[in-house]
Amino acid sequence: MGPLDDRTMEDLDDECLFPSEMDAQKTQSVDPNQNISVSGSLPFNGNKMTRNGVYKSIKTVVFSNKLNLLMPFGPLAILVHKMTDSNGWVFFLSLLGITPLAERLGYATEQLAFFTGPTVGGLLNATFGNATELIISIYALKSGMKRVVQLSLLGSILSNMLLVLGCAFFCGGLVYHGKEQVFSKATAVVNSGLLLMAVMGLLFPAVLHYTHTERHVGKSELALSRFSSCVMLLAYAAYLVFQLKSQTDLYVPLGEEVNQNGENLDNNDDDEDEAPEISKWESIIWLAIMTVWISILSDYLVDTIEGASDAWDVPIAFISVILLPIIGNAAEHASAIMFAMKDKLDISLGVAIGSSTQISMFGIPFCVVIGWMMGQEMDLNFQLFETATLFITVIVVAFFLQEGTSNYFKGLMLILCYLIVAASFFVHEDPPTDGQFVRSFLRMSHLVQFSRKWLLNRDMEFGAFERCKRQEARTRGDLKL
Repeated sequence: MGPLDDRTMEDLDDECLFPSEMDAQKTQSVDPNQNISVSGSLPFNGNKMTRNGVYKSIKTVVFSNKLNLLMPFGPLAILVHKMTDSNGWVFFLSLLGITPLAERLGYATEQLAFFTGPTVGGLLNATFGNATELIISIYALKSGMKRVVQLSLLGSILSNMLLVLGCAFFCGGLVYHGKEQVFSKATAVVNSGLLLMAVMGLLFPAVLHYTHTERHVGKSELALSRFSSCVMLLAYAAYLVFQLKSQTDLYVPLGEEVNQNGENLDNNDDDEDEAPEISKWESIIWLAIMTVWISILSDYLVDTIEGASDAWDVPIAFISVILLPIIGNAAEHASAIMFAMKDKLDISLGVAIGSSTQISMFGIPFCVVIGWMMGQEMDLNFQLFETATLFITVIVVAFFLQEGTSNYFKGLMLILCYLIVAASFFVHEDPPTDGQFVRSFLRMSHLVQFSRKWLLNRDMEFGAFERCKRQEARTRGDLKL
């Protein structure tokens, strides 16, 4: 005990925490050459640890989900595009290839949310969940396909509000069928107000167009759309400040508050079970990789959408409003259902309704501004049928959210409403735009002119034939005489 008493506890802690450094010092005093060999093996061990970390990250992100079996369809779509002219197959394979990428994009966002907190995490989930639609929209806008941009963004809003939220309510209600799940009514009211403001921004340009009350025909509608887009972007920025800085208590999930007895409802066991599977920088790198790969496939998807519509005999409106958003919203769909089944309905509501709010108040105005910069006349006139569909959808969802409770029956009703919307767009034929009408009119006028010339030439040939017959008849009569 004598030697132990002479040494302090700090010395003992240093020996326990840094035994390798003490051993290295002893080794250096005995054999300098052996120290060189040990220090030379450190980079090898570091490289081995890096390789193991990369392998573990790839195994966790790529090989941990059965949906990732669809990933090879992305390169296959590019190969089919290079070798054949089958637009239908290229579109179908690109759609399958984007599906797991959208889901993994949501997974990487959820992992990053562990390091940012629930409010910022929900915002990140909504942002990167909408990245697929925004990337597809920018490529379509670059190709001059304004109508595809409008329909795909509209479809994303409808899909999130009806299908994603409906499935979350339905699955959560089945798991907790003995009670009604609750969520923050104040958050739902704020999001409903923003959605109604977005409907207002889309409604006035359409009404201005169809009532023919523009002061400057063809210019007033576009100017109003660009002004309204700037106002909507300003409103969304104010909403972010309100959500993240001013009224942070309003966006605390009910599960993290106290109950009526004053007891804390936080479940520490759940927090311990839910730990990030990858690090923060790994999440950021995977987000960048998935975004780039989605951008590449989106280019092929946009280029073949019209050919796929002709090959399948399916309206472009149905493909843009129903098929593309279902694939793009795969991340929100999975996240909302997962959180609802864990009785975290506020997070599900933030993913579904928050995503719809972001698309309507940021995505659509952002595309109008980007089109303005590109020289494309992207406006907020989504046509009368589409604007009416969005207006009715917002009203229905606002009524479902006003009580602050949910059950499986509400979810079922929202899903059935989405089926009605899908059937409506399947039988809906998109009206031709002004440019398409002019081109159709010119083609018809050219066809009429060609028909008149053909008939005139035919009449002339027929008249010449009749004259020849009469001349031949006279000749025969003269010979008989």
